[in-house]
Amino acid sequence: PVPTTVASGVPTPRPGTTTNNAAPTGVAGSTPNRATVTTANAPAGAVAAGSSASAAAILNGGSAPMGAMSGGGSAAGTPSGGSTSAVAAANDDNDLPPRPVLPSEASRIKMAPGMRPLIVAIDPGHGGQDPGAMGPTGKREKDVTLAVGRELARQINATPGMKAYLTRDTDVFIPLPMRAQKARAAKADIFISIHADAAENRSATGSSVYVLSTKGASSQRARWLADKENAADLVGGVRLQQTESTLANVLLDLAQSGHMKASEDAAGHVLGGLKRIGNNHKPQLERANFAVLRTSDMPAMLVETAFISNPDEERRLIDPAYQRKIAAAVLDGIDTFFTRQPPPGTLFAARAQAEADAVGTVAGGSR
Repeated sequence: PVPTTVASGVPTPRPGTTTNNAAPTGVAGSTPNRATVTTANAPAGAVAAGSSASAAAILNGGSAPMGAMSGGGSAAGTPSGGSTSAVAAANDDNDLPPRPVLPSEASRIKMAPGMRPLIVAIDPGHGGQDPGAMGPTGKREKDVTLAVGRELARQINATPGMKAYLTRDTDVFIPLPMRAQKARAAKADIFISIHADAAENRSATGSSVYVLSTKGASSQRARWLADKENAADLVGGVRLQQTESTLANVLLDLAQSGHMKASEDAAGHVLGGLKRIGNNHKPQLERANFAVLRTSDMPAMLVETAFISNPDEERRLIDPAYQRKIAAAVLDGIDTFFTRQPPPGTLFAARAQAEADAVGTVAGGSR
């Protein structure tokens, strides 16, 4: 049986197998130099997590030990059938630019014993007795968010070094505080809540990305949206705390301060990815006090994919092809963020270390 994530049931790649299919020649986002082969079955020390010595052996043209590569791959890191990023595979309409590509030598570093997967918590908004917003033809936000969330999880699990965690994989209601708790329990590195926007004005269009603010909203609409989303627990019959003590607010603010900048950086990359497949409702990040984003120990954002209240966008939101584009755009932003700010012990960190070592070697040899 295909391995699954702990709670979501989303398939994850088998160890020792290639994870992505090759994108057609000329597809935007194709990164042929970024070959990927998992090496979960590699002999001990073949590609040690964050090991400069192992990275240097590959960077200097050495061959990996027999069995370190799988799926017919060579020591150069090119698997049988080739490999590209999940974004390129999903981007059939040339809407997304290529992801940032590390030099080919560093990209040969693979998952190895001692590395941990980078966990992305995906939170499909609403669910169960809470349908969320409704489109002109009756399409429900909760169904759209679940479909997009599942597609995003699929693409993440097809990306070397990443693993998806879904807070819900069925049509079930989950109280807002529990969504953040589930992400923390999964030891997620980032939290992404997926939603579909709505407005009385049916001509409103575009995507938006929000981050938490405990000091007021960035706009009247952001405040209104946060109030609307925070009231979702009332639909599910959950009693909300009417007041919060000053101490609780101070502690929340202190806990969030360490991750606020990271949330803004990651959300900015996601907003940029969404802009490349359609228009943004506003060109900048929005901020408001969303209860679901009070995760306190990881970067977090809320993504409004499009306006389900707009007839054209409602049709696109239920189209599997457009759902793939949304997921690819979000993944593009996540990948860019973690490539630039890799968490310790991950494949992203090992590749960053290999890149730094390569740059140092070149600089030292040029003196």
